[in-house]
Amino acid sequence: MKTTLKTTFITLLFSLLGSAMAQAGSGEKTFPVDYVSTLVGTQSSYQLSTGNTYPAIALPWGMNFWVPQTGKMGDGWVYTYGAEKIRGLKQTHQPSPWINDYGQFAVMPTTGRLVFDEERRASWFSHKAETARPYYYQVYLADHDVTAEMAPTERAVVMRMTFPQTDSASFVVDAFDNGSFVKVIPAEQKIVGFTTKNSGGVPEGFKNYFVMQFDRPFDYVYAVRDGIITPSDSALCNHAGAIVGFKTTRQGERVCVRIASSFISEEQAWRNLKEVGNATLEEVKARGRQRWNEMLGRIEVQDDDIDHLRTFYSCLYRSLLFPRQLFEYDASGRPLHRSPYNGAVLPGRMYTDTGFWDTFRSLFPLLNLLYPEVSRGVQEGLKNAYQESGFLPEWASPGHRNCMVGNNSASIVADAYLCGLHESDAETLWKAVTHGANAVHPSVKSTGRWGYELYNRLGFVPYDVKINESVARTLEYAYDDWCIFQLGKALGKTKRELEPYRRRALNYRNVFDPQTRLMRGRNSDGTFQSPFNPFKWGDAFTEGNSWHYTWSVFHDPKGLIRLMGGNAAFNAMLDSVFNLPPLFDASYYGQVIHEIREMQLMNMGNYAHGNQPIQHAIYLYNYSGEPWKTQYWVREVMNRLYTAAPDGYCGDEDNGQTSAWYVFSALGFYPVCPGSGQYVLGSPYFKRIVLHLPGGKTTEISAPNNSPNNRYVAELFLNGQPYTHNYVTRNELLAGASLRFRLSPTPNRQRGTAAADAPYSFSE
Repeated sequence: MKTTLKTTFITLLFSLLGSAMAQAGSGEKTFPVDYVSTLVGTQSSYQLSTGNTYPAIALPWGMNFWVPQTGKMGDGWVYTYGAEKIRGLKQTHQPSPWINDYGQFAVMPTTGRLVFDEERRASWFSHKAETARPYYYQVYLADHDVTAEMAPTERAVVMRMTFPQTDSASFVVDAFDNGSFVKVIPAEQKIVGFTTKNSGGVPEGFKNYFVMQFDRPFDYVYAVRDGIITPSDSALCNHAGAIVGFKTTRQGERVCVRIASSFISEEQAWRNLKEVGNATLEEVKARGRQRWNEMLGRIEVQDDDIDHLRTFYSCLYRSLLFPRQLFEYDASGRPLHRSPYNGAVLPGRMYTDTGFWDTFRSLFPLLNLLYPEVSRGVQEGLKNAYQESGFLPEWASPGHRNCMVGNNSASIVADAYLCGLHESDAETLWKAVTHGANAVHPSVKSTGRWGYELYNRLGFVPYDVKINESVARTLEYAYDDWCIFQLGKALGKTKRELEPYRRRALNYRNVFDPQTRLMRGRNSDGTFQSPFNPFKWGDAFTEGNSWHYTWSVFHDPKGLIRLMGGNAAFNAMLDSVFNLPPLFDASYYGQVIHEIREMQLMNMGNYAHGNQPIQHAIYLYNYSGEPWKTQYWVREVMNRLYTAAPDGYCGDEDNGQTSAWYVFSALGFYPVCPGSGQYVLGSPYFKRIVLHLPGGKTTEISAPNNSPNNRYVAELFLNGQPYTHNYVTRNELLAGASLRFRLSPTPNRQRGTAAADAPYSFSE
């Protein structure tokens, strides 16, 4: 009897222990946002970019982002991972350190003596006492013994400061220089003001109006006029600020403030503050977490490697930040915006802070596929931009900026329309793209087409007419002409209207040098640039050299293959990109720019994934009968050049483009030619992926035997049927599809090698 009781007790004990261990082991369910690190890419500098990002505390495509500020006021490197001190919590609209910021201001909780100067108020902090999530940020400011927290909405934020017991718990408001205003309203526990600080691209009279509502009265109030602290309630000067304070009677006492801003008016800023209403920080945090999970969850990934999951969802997070909303909602809930082009307050949506030279390649195709509601809003915003300025933007922040080359707004408009995202006034967008192809902005040469007259007459932008980066312009204009041609066909335009764009879409041929089998500058008399160094960065190219830009024939790779002499010659040339040493000539810039240094360091020959022009080239083996080389190199880039660490990128992240490359490549395909309706195959990175598509459809991508060794596609089944093409179509994916890969450690040199298996090419 005793033995039986003992056995029963031991069995019950082990059962209870096993149940407890199982619960402890399973833990709380992990959601997509839990894999995101907002710090990826922040270990960057002017000399070397590992992303040039900052931890954006924001909602997807939100109008306002917040960021802990470690850099000096005006420094584009607003937060760097290696910094030791935080100067403030900053509202930012910065798309990149190179473009810098606009409409920015900062706040900072402090204790002790009154300080306003950013150097003196700065506090030591540690990443060990920092929580950085997309929807929530917390940091311990050691010098002030204060814990600061914030949770954002699209246009507002809730902040909470936990102070020690002190009679000098202060809250600093820094409206920055170049003209600002701050006013404290003690009777209402409010602070209002505006900042005008910007780096360009703003209309006359630009202001960002901010409002702050505190949850307790102020015990003291000071204004700051150009660095001088005085017992006053307002300041209007070059560099305005304010300090309000509290006497906290116990350790851990909390002060909450709700902040919103508006580019329209102070009244509108108070309206925007209703986004948080009376919600607690925990409630705003929970809503933000839910919103991020909804957006990130449109791609459901399953895999055994948690590091790969972290990298994937961190990249997807970066893909959902830009372009940002630049519109607000009136009292009736209708969208309106202060135009960054003419300064008027107008109805409708506006988006900004993106450079199409970067993002046409994969960021916008990702939005068109999985976030069409955002793409539709962007198209409305583009129509508004054209009507307000006479041009579509090419690099907007918030208005036209003189940066990069190309006329890639044509790609943004055409791909969206051809994806079925029809703006209600497509005819206006047609006028916009055709106007931009035949004009140049009078003061911003990167908007429209600089050199369009010569390009239209000669078929290329000449090297010898003092229009910089002429070959890059020619190649991108040719692709953009193809986009306009495809859009015009879909709109039913006449052959007479379309013929110039059809003809010019082949202009890439005019800068191809058959002697070197590379793209090369060409003079106005038809002779090629001489001397010619294919390793020279810049000059005839944009942030790259001839080895990088030669492949920029997105719409007609088969035409490029024919120019090079056929598949074998083409493959040998593309192989050379990786086989060559990382040689470079930096003489055009007079220094080794960071993009060159990043190529040099990556140990992949002359392949420069850290910049955009060559990112699609890996996929071109699918056009030339050797798709297994695409599969090899896609895996190499994903394995070696991306991580979820602070140095996780191999160059500028650039508004979601380099991240979207990873997202698409992880799915197993990539949009080499936006506007074609096709995605070119690579090698899926995960065992199972589910795309939750518009209309409730799902597409499943599975590779059950996926592993580090198995990177080559042995077989592919589309909806259960053997499939040999090197592409899938957008329509196949949107209908709800099953893509089942059988991967292998060795290439299948028969699959996908037939001419009919190649993706779209215009001249075929």
